[in-house]
This record gives sequence, C-alpha cells and structure tokens, in this order.
Amino acid sequence: MEEIRQNLALDRNQPVGVFDSGVGGISVLRELCKVMPEENYIYFGDSINAPYGTKPLEEIRRLTIANVEFLLRQGAKGIVVACNTATAAAVRVLRNMYPDIPLVGIEPALKPAALQPGHPTVLVMATPMTIQLEKYKTLMMRYEQKADIIGLPCPGLMEFVETGNTDGEDLKQFLEELLSPYLREIDSIVLGCTHYPFVRRMIEELAGERVRIFDGGNGTAREMCRRLTKAGLRTSRRERGTVTFENSLAKEEEIELSWNLFQKK
Repeated sequence: MEEIRQNLALDRNQPVGVFDSGVGGISVLRELCKVMPEENYIYFGDSINAPYGTKPLEEIRRLTIANVEFLLRQGAKGIVVACNTATAAAVRVLRNMYPDIPLVGIEPALKPAALQPGHPTVLVMATPMTIQLEKYKTLMMRYEQKADIIGLPCPGLMEFVETGNTDGEDLKQFLEELLSPYLREIDSIVLGCTHYPFVRRMIEELAGERVRIFDGGNGTAREMCRRLTKAGLRTSRRERGTVTFENSLAKEEEIELSWNLFQKK
C-alpha cells in the first residue's frame, strides 16, 4: 500500500479504473461511457474468484483491495467499484487507505424505488452476502417507513451472466422460479447486483409493465463524474476515449465475452 501511495501521480489523462468480481460491472462501465465518453477506461474483472456474493466478508475485502490496487498500479486516476458486494465489504476501508483517489462504489437503487407514491412494495434482488452485510441493512432501515422492502437473495443468477447466458430458456425458468412468489404483490424491483441489468429484459417480461425496474449504474457514473470534476481530473480530450478489458481468468474467451456484453443492445 505504501509503495502505491508513494508512486501515485494523478493526471487528468490517465484512465478511470473499473472493478467487478466478474463481468457484471460492465453494465456500470456502459453508463460511465455515456456520462463521460471522452475518458479512457480500464476494466478489471476477477472472474477466477467469482462469485463474491457467497464468500466470507474478510475474503471479499481482501480480494477487492488487491484488485483495486492492481488498477492503481496500472495508472488509474479514479476507481469505480462496480460490484454491490465488494462496495459493501471494502469501499470504506479503501477510502481510508487512499483518501486522495476519487473512489466510488455502487449500492442498490433503493431510494428511487422506495420513494414512489403510495407506500410501494419493493423487491431487492441481490447476492446473499450483499443482503447480509450491515451496509445493506442500514440502507433498508433508512427507507422502511416509506416502503415495504423485501430482500431476495439470488444465488446462482450471476453465474448465468458470467457464462454469457442472458436470454436462454434455462435462465427464464430460473427467474420464473425465483420471482413467481412475489410478482403479484410488488410494485418495483431493484437490481442489487451489477450482473443483473444484463438479464433485465427477461425480468421485465416476467414482471409485466406494472412493475418498475431500478438499478444504480447511472447514478454511480454521475457520482464519479462529479468527483473527478471536483478533483480537477476530467480529461482535456474531446474525442471518444478508449476501453481496455482485463480479467483474472486471462483467457481470450473472457475478453471476448466482455466486449460482447459491452456492445450488447
């Protein structure tokens, strides 16, 4: 850590680092590219250790810190932890370790879902660990007077995205079994894992037009834009920036999957 601190020399034309436990954070990367298209991005997915959401807290924290430090050594001028589980487990620790780095995490978009009119019923889809962590419980308590909030652990769902399966019949059956007990009573669904926006279309089909879907990707992108601007680190380039994908699996297929998800309509 001390070595990284000593070598930090932030420059506005360095890339923004984006980290996730796998390929799910590419949904956040897509929002970052919409909000700040001129920036360069380096995305690191730790697919070899995925999923994080079923691991012990200390292991998640250790992996997250190690992978964020990898991005800092690659010259990242700011870090987006594009993983709800990793954010809850490690972002506060990372901010204490690197107070001069613009560092943004992501959390379930519970606020806009809970503040809908008429005391709505909100289903939060997330990894088992996200729902267990204190950060999520605190967030839920903040809005429990405004809405009925149901936390739904979804073990196994992120693995569909990790293998590139975002519209298969087996995925549809999985989601039907997962969601069917709740669909009659809920008003909205919060996608509390960055992998889940890639199966949003199928969730929308199962839930119907009455149920609104929320995710935190765009808000995270806007917050990183705000922090980079405040730190004087927005790029001076006018042309569109570059995107580089790296993955702990170090396989061509994983990089190809990353590009496919990034370009997916």
